[in-house]
Amino acid sequence: MSTLLSSLSVQQLRKAVTLKEKIQSLEKKLGQLLGSSTKSAADAAPKKKWKMSKAARAKISAAAKARWAKVKGAKASVKPARKGRRKMSAAAKAKLSAKMKIAWARRKAKKSK
Repeated sequence: MSTLLSSLSVQQLRKAVTLKEKIQSLEKKLGQLLGSSTKSAADAAPKKKWKMSKAARAKISAAAKARWAKVKGAKASVKPARKGRRKMSAAAKAKLSAKMKIAWARRKAKKSK
């Protein structure tokens, strides 16, 4: 909203203010005609944000998990065991290291030319 207001010219802001005032006066007249004390949208206090308690959130979460467990079946809740990472031997590491050092040296030599 602030970026929107900052992009407007002074003339546009003045026009917006006059329109806002007209809207408020028309709402006031409408309220007088209808005989009710309706508050305008600008006068109405902003609603407070409704917060859910932790207990209620936990209850809803448990119910949702139970529903999904029914849909997916009991075997879906068991996660498959993850395969361990393959380990590289010391000889393979040394070989790879030597190759990379050669590649870096070539790259460095190319840059310096």
